[in-house]
Amino acid sequence: MIDLVALDMAGTTIDDHGAVYTALRLAVEETGVRVASADLQTWMGTDKLTAIAALVRRGGPEPEPQRVDAAFARFRELLAQAYRDDPPVALPGVLSALGTLRASGVRVALTTGFDDEVVGPLLRSVGWSVGEQLDAVVTTSDVPAGRPAPYLIHRAMERTGVADVRRVLAAGDTAVDLLAARNAGVHAVGVLTGALSRADLEAVPHDAILDSVALLPEYLTGLLVTE
Repeated sequence: MIDLVALDMAGTTIDDHGAVYTALRLAVEETGVRVASADLQTWMGTDKLTAIAALVRRGGPEPEPQRVDAAFARFRELLAQAYRDDPPVALPGVLSALGTLRASGVRVALTTGFDDEVVGPLLRSVGWSVGEQLDAVVTTSDVPAGRPAPYLIHRAMERTGVADVRRVLAAGDTAVDLLAARNAGVHAVGVLTGALSRADLEAVPHDAILDSVALLPEYLTGLLVTE
C-alpha cells in the first residue's frame, strides 16, 4: 500500500516547454563555457545552483563563487521570462490522476530542484496549491541538499505525516529523480514525459518506468493486486 507519492515538477507533472533546459544552458554558456547535451542531462533534476557550478567547472578551473551566483541569477531571469512568454501547463491527464490519488487516500507532494522563488510563480501558472490539488510542496529552499540526496522526499514524508519509506513512491523524468528515490529507500518510478528515453531511465535502478504520471492510479491498483 502506498500512502504518499512524491512527484517531480518540470517534465514530470508540468510541461514547461523545455524552458529549464534552455535557461540552464544559456545561463552557463553566457559565462563562456560550452554546455554539451550529455552534461546538461547529467545535471537536470538536481538543484540548479549545484548544476550551474558543476557545468561551469566543466569548462575550466574551479569557478569563483561570484561567477556561479551571477549565472544562477541569470538562470532565474531567463526562466522567468520564458514562463511569461510561454506559460507552463499541466501535462495531459496529470491533474485528473492527482485527484484520483487523493480521493483514494494517497497523499500527493511535489518535490523539485527549484527554490521557492521559482516554484511560486510556476505553481500559480498552473493553478495548483497545497490544500487543493496538493498535500505538500518541497523545494531546495527547504533542504540542505537537493537530488540525488534523499532529503526532498523525506521532507515530503515529514510534511504529510508518512513515516514508512516502504509506503512511499517517488516519480520523476530524470536519472537523479530515480537515484534520489533509491537513496530515500522508496519505490522508484521513472516517467517518459521528459527529455530522457526509456533506455536512459532503464539504465538507472528503478521499480517501474511509466509513460506518464497519468498512469499512476492504475499502476498503484496493480501494486495492490500483487501484494
